[in-house]
Amino acid sequence: MSRPEEEYREFVGSRAASLHRTAYLLCGDWHLADDLVQETFVQTFRHWRRVQRADNQSAYVRRILINEFKRHWQRYGGLPVRPDADHRAEAAVPDVSDEVVNRADLLRALLTLPARQRATVVLRYLEGMSERETAAVMRCSEGTVKSQTARALNALGGCLNHKESPL
Repeated sequence: MSRPEEEYREFVGSRAASLHRTAYLLCGDWHLADDLVQETFVQTFRHWRRVQRADNQSAYVRRILINEFKRHWQRYGGLPVRPDADHRAEAAVPDVSDEVVNRADLLRALLTLPARQRATVVLRYLEGMSERETAAVMRCSEGTVKSQTARALNALGGCLNHKESPL
């Protein structure tokens, strides 16, 4: 095995779990998340020299993932599942604590967001990136990240509050 191939394998091994989590949070479907990550790794391999030269290799590969997600969104007109579908069976880790927001409800609310808003929320709050890092990954200004985040949080608040209000 050549040195670049070995470096690629190490890189993929160290980033796979994180990319799978991000992909799942973007699309809400483990199977589609696997497909998105696999395509991301194919693109990463094709452009491995560019990835190696990048200032932030993780951000470069996350950008590839975001592009794959957006390409899927545009090609298929959104998600393969309804936002109100039951995702409890797909939860990564069952959450039995009454003190934590029900992950299935949060995921359903997250899936109602447009792709770009969802990406900002996932990167900012679930991946812990700063506004600057998120802007770099999404190739937009920090102001765009702020406005997309504000819109997303407003929509999420409405979705989650709507569920709690009695009808």
